[in-house]
Amino acid sequence: MQISRRSILSLVGATVLSPSAFAASSSVDPFSQRSIGSPKAPVTAVEYFSLTCTHCAYFGTVVMPQVKPKLVDTGKLQIIYKDFPLDGVALMAAQVSRYLPAEEYYPFIETLFASQSDWAFTPGIDYKQAIYKYAALAGMDRSTYDAALADDKLKNFILQDQQEAEKMYHINATPSFIINGTLHTGAMEYDEFASTVAAAAKG
Repeated sequence: MQISRRSILSLVGATVLSPSAFAASSSVDPFSQRSIGSPKAPVTAVEYFSLTCTHCAYFGTVVMPQVKPKLVDTGKLQIIYKDFPLDGVALMAAQVSRYLPAEEYYPFIETLFASQSDWAFTPGIDYKQAIYKYAALAGMDRSTYDAALADDKLKNFILQDQQEAEKMYHINATPSFIINGTLHTGAMEYDEFASTVAAAAKG
């Protein structure tokens, strides 16, 4: 999926709402690393993804159910997630996902990928309300949800990180993976992904 930045930048000036007490809580740091797997794993894959990317959804719903038990849970791989929103809707979803506790991040984004056609592509849908439906199921209240969308500091953090990825690592499509320092682009099937991880482990 190719990048379309126009709709992303149009969101930067979104209306700021009143932050909730949740937003000020030290229990959730929306700027901290979101990852699964041991930091001591011999292979680290940094995944750049967009929650409205159909290829990312394919990887998340078809490939990850094999990757997680076989590579992540066995200590062979750590995956670090990096938001690379391709449109304004993906940016909204990314902000909301980062307002959940870190341990709930992966289950939430996998849920969004599994239901992508519902909240992201239904004609005439109210995106804000559609995403909230899933955030509420994850235990987020409305005031916290509104605070997530109103967090301009977080919004800029995500966009700046995206710009750095474009300049430093030449990321121009999603999903893209930097596996032990080497860039791999596209939603690899499990066998290809596992072979890539195995080769990286050997150095």
